[in-house]
Amino acid sequence: MEADAKSGIGHKARSVSASKQPALSGPAYARREDAMQAADDIAVRRDLDPAWVRQTIAQARYLPQVAKFIQPPPVGTLKNWRIYRSRFIDPVRIKAGVKFWQDNRETLARAEAETGVPAQIIIGIIGVETIYGQQMGSHRVIDTLATLAFDFPSNHPRALERSEFFKAELEQFLSLVHRTGVDPLTPRGSYAGAMGMAQFMPSSWVKYAIDFDGDGRIDLFNSPADVIGSVANYFKAFNWQRDMPTHFPVQFDATSLELDALLAPDILPTFSVASLGAKGVVLEGAALQHQGLLALVELQNGDAAPSYVVGTENFYVITRYNWSSYYAMAVIELGQAVSLALNDQPKGIFQLDVVKPPTAPESPD
Repeated sequence: MEADAKSGIGHKARSVSASKQPALSGPAYARREDAMQAADDIAVRRDLDPAWVRQTIAQARYLPQVAKFIQPPPVGTLKNWRIYRSRFIDPVRIKAGVKFWQDNRETLARAEAETGVPAQIIIGIIGVETIYGQQMGSHRVIDTLATLAFDFPSNHPRALERSEFFKAELEQFLSLVHRTGVDPLTPRGSYAGAMGMAQFMPSSWVKYAIDFDGDGRIDLFNSPADVIGSVANYFKAFNWQRDMPTHFPVQFDATSLELDALLAPDILPTFSVASLGAKGVVLEGAALQHQGLLALVELQNGDAAPSYVVGTENFYVITRYNWSSYYAMAVIELGQAVSLALNDQPKGIFQLDVVKPPTAPESPD
């Protein structure tokens, strides 16, 4: 059965090798009463055959390694932008990104023209997520989603909320594969159930994936055009602003700096240029003409001084893909690095400068 071009996984998802599946070390969910009740509920809500839903979830297996991977880092672990950055802005990804851009130049240009999302942002996303399809994940999606839906680690600070999220994603996945005729035991993905070159969760696949190559189906595993168009469409749906920069460099005025107040909204754009200035942020050049809201973004560097930039609404849009300023900056800088390499520009000029907030002078007694 051919996939529905509106939301289908696409039949090529079946080409992912079953040999990449990790050892199934956990029990199946066939004997779990809560899992079978969830199957019945999904069948009713989605108008699916209850026997098919039960049979599918019954074949899902608990993956203990997935439950381990989903845990947050230990309390007290220092974030380090330099180390994080080094994982993604490296020769392997840059070289692969140059080839991907060269092979898909016209498609990237079309996506940028239609949505306003720059080619280098799209390049950054696909490179950070999967090294342009080289690492799309080896876990059966049905296993990861069932594990996180029914056995999300109870000691996680947001266990209940995250469990409900993955139950909804499991439901979306089952509805999607049923509608498109894909074997639910076949698709492979990340330890969180994300799929394809762009690592879309099932709900994102349904909402934002598009048939950008015009072949009548959506294939985020094997069609670079569908991947490019879908990433651009995702950002467009989250209100990407054409021609708006993602961030600006920043300096600080020690005499008026209100760092705690500036960081309180986190990465949510909250401040105007004028209000940033009143709180000790010094902007220059194009940043002074920016009309939208801005956020002070702090990137910690372990025991060293943090890095800072001022993020625009487009920076915030990138974090809708992954709720992390570190992720967003890695996407931006990888895209920049690939663009420079593509055009034979000197390497290294895309490195983010460290800006250390000055210490305000002590008040006189």
